Amino acid sequence: MNLRDKLRGLLVRLYARRVEGHLDHAQVPKHIGVIMDGNRRWAKAAGSTTAQGHQAGADKIEEFLGWCSETDVEVVTLWLLSTDNLTRPEDELGPLLGIIEDVVSSLAADGRWRVHHVGTPDILPGGMQRTLKEAEEATAHVDGILVNVAIGYGGRQEIADAVRSMLFDAHERGVAMDELAEQVDVDMIGRHLYTSEQPDPDLVIRTSGEQRLSGFMLWQTAHSEYYFCEVFWPAFRKVDFLRALRDYAARHRRYGG
Repeated sequence: MNLRDKLRGLLVRLYARRVEGHLDHAQVPKHIGVIMDGNRRWAKAAGSTTAQGHQAGADKIEEFLGWCSETDVEVVTLWLLSTDNLTRPEDELGPLLGIIEDVVSSLAADGRWRVHHVGTPDILPGGMQRTLKEAEEATAHVDGILVNVAIGYGGRQEIADAVRSMLFDAHERGVAMDELAEQVDVDMIGRHLYTSEQPDPDLVIRTSGEQRLSGFMLWQTAHSEYYFCEVFWPAFRKVDFLRALRDYAARHRRYGG
């Protein structure tokens, strides 16, 4: 590292301390959703392979959760694999699934996080399903941040699954369809989502400069604030995280418009 890079790093750290010092902890979001975008583009810019880009993105996760643990964040949802990602070529999907399995196992072994899967398990390989189940069981007692790992996740699929679950539940209780139609409301559907009984995301962060949700938590983010960051996910820094929190705290939340 040359002198210029060292000086730049020092200035970034000093700026981060300044931002953190002015952060209003009373305005910290309780639930943060993260669309971790840009692994492949980071790899291309760095002259690395796609697998190395995904690994660099995976390595960023525990660092990010560490930043969250320094605040009052209670829930973090990490979008690791969409339903669309499952259609990627096998030479990319295979290594990616292995990296994600390692991430889940590492989070469970850390001892600080309570791991919860959000997504459709049946569309995932058997090994991934077992890893997710074991991680949830091993961390069920942990009193740390609840980490939702969104794997095999799609927002439209979640709503479809919630409606299907609601219908099955009504059938098991012997509720007639006309009676169910009268009972259906927002809260009833919410109880059948993957994140049932969790607070909705207050803040959604998306890296890499893309400014869209791409189907991320379509139901739960109706009143969320969004923060779009130009930085690719593997290069996401603490100062970027603090800027997102500062931006969130500065906004006046007006539900419904």
